[in-house]
Amino acid sequence: MTWESFIYFAICAVLLWVAGSYQAWKDKTKSAYALTILGLCVFFAFILSMWMSLERPPLRTMGETRLWYSFFLPLAGLMVYSRWRYKWILSFSTLLSVVFICVNLLKPEIHSKTLMPALQSPWFAPHVIVYMFAYALLGAAAVMAVYLLVRRRWSQQEAEITDNLVYVGLAFLTFGMLFGALWAKEAWGHYWSWDPKETWAAITWLAYLVYIHFRLYRPQQLTPALWMLIICFVLLQMCWWGINYLPSAQGSSVHTYSM
Repeated sequence: MTWESFIYFAICAVLLWVAGSYQAWKDKTKSAYALTILGLCVFFAFILSMWMSLERPPLRTMGETRLWYSFFLPLAGLMVYSRWRYKWILSFSTLLSVVFICVNLLKPEIHSKTLMPALQSPWFAPHVIVYMFAYALLGAAAVMAVYLLVRRRWSQQEAEITDNLVYVGLAFLTFGMLFGALWAKEAWGHYWSWDPKETWAAITWLAYLVYIHFRLYRPQQLTPALWMLIICFVLLQMCWWGINYLPSAQGSSVHTYSM
């Protein structure tokens, strides 16, 4: 499987996700499930084929991690739809996924089969995959926060959406950090070293924890909470890819192996 085949899988998956989101608006739950899951299977088929072609998990470059992000956004949307039956969530998650798919189509990256020794740990794949799923949920929460701030009015149910997304997203973010610590121990001999990437990961984790506590103790002050959530997502972006452009990470961070 080559990267040039991605567009065909992507178009097929997106069409199925769009059809599934339409069925959700029509209250046809079974059809929404079936079409969305089928789209996920098509998209994952490409990821799996790339995995076999590269002879390693496609998780090294930004293009490869965007593949997982594009996959996990509709999956996260389906999980939220299953739990809370928000009709709009499948359309929303599909739209976000399309953005990252388009970025990959417009800016394809060259993939090398060779992984450096540090990336050959069995903890590498679960660490990145769990993180990508957390990013998908927290990304959905951030866009929902922007939507509520623009509307300037909301119901209690709408306000709870961001909280629910953050609760689940932070849980997966925590698991991702734990897997990362196990990976670091095997690859570099220590669980945590306050590397620039690890420092920003800790800052991001603490920021979302502050948001949760603020919502618990100040439930009526939603506007500052929404702004706090946007700031948290900016910190997450710094942790994900912005760290690669910081002078402090150049030549000193063990996480800049893809640069």
